[in-house]
Amino acid sequence: MVERSILMKIGILFFGVLKDLLGRTAETIDLPEGARVRDVLLYYVRQVPALEAMSKSIAISVNQEYSVMDRVLSEGDEVALLPPVSGGTAESGDEIRIVREKIDAAAVIARLKQPEDGAVVIFDGVVRDNTRGRRTIYLDYESYEGMALLQMQSLAAEARTRFEVREVSMIHRLGRLAVGETSVLIAVGAAHRAEAFDACRWIIDTLKKTVPIWKKEYFEDGAVWAAGEAFPEEIRRPGGTAGK
Repeated sequence: MVERSILMKIGILFFGVLKDLLGRTAETIDLPEGARVRDVLLYYVRQVPALEAMSKSIAISVNQEYSVMDRVLSEGDEVALLPPVSGGTAESGDEIRIVREKIDAAAVIARLKQPEDGAVVIFDGVVRDNTRGRRTIYLDYESYEGMALLQMQSLAAEARTRFEVREVSMIHRLGRLAVGETSVLIAVGAAHRAEAFDACRWIIDTLKKTVPIWKKEYFEDGAVWAAGEAFPEEIRRPGGTAGK
C-alpha cells in the first residue's frame, strides 16, 4: 500500500513586481509536510521561469519575520515573497506610522520637539517630477504593512541605541502620490546635532534597503516598478540559496 504524503496549506503573498509577474496578490498552496521555505521559491520558479534570474535578490518572510531558506513550514504559515524595496506608536514614544493621507510635517516636528533637544534633524522625501530623463506623472506606493511597521519600529529602536538620540518619528505614505508630495518623513530629536544627523541618514538608508515598501512610477510613456537595491545578504540568503 502506497502511503499518501500529508499536505499543508500555506498562504502566499506577492508584492511589487512579483505581483505583476504572478498576476495575483495572494493565494494558498498545498505543500507536503516538512516542506521548507526554499520549496516555496522553487515552486514559483517552476511556474514562472523569469523568477529564477531574480531569485537571488528576493527576500522571504514567514509570519512577518525574515526567514532562513531552511526553515520548516507549518500548516497555516503566511509566506511573503519580497522583491528589493525601493501606523502605530512604539512603546518608547517613537512615532512610527504608515498612512494614506498627506503627511503633516509641521505637526510631526512640533510633537517631537522637547526642551532637552539641542537639534531636530528632518528628512523629507518628496516625489520629484522626473526619473532618468522621463517625466513623472505620479507614484504608487504599496507595502507588506504589518511587517513594514515592525521593521520601522526596529529601526527606530536601533537608531536610539546606536546613535544615542532621544526619539524618532518615521512616517511613510502609501497609495497614489502627486509630484511634490511627501512620501516619507523622518525626524530625529537629540541633544547634539552630530548624532541627530548620523541617525537620520542611517535610518533612511537602511529603510530603503530593508523595509518592505515598493514604488511604481508612472510616466507619460508607461509605468515601471522602481528598481531598488537588493536586500542585504543576511536577509536574502541567511540559510543558503534556493538551489542548495
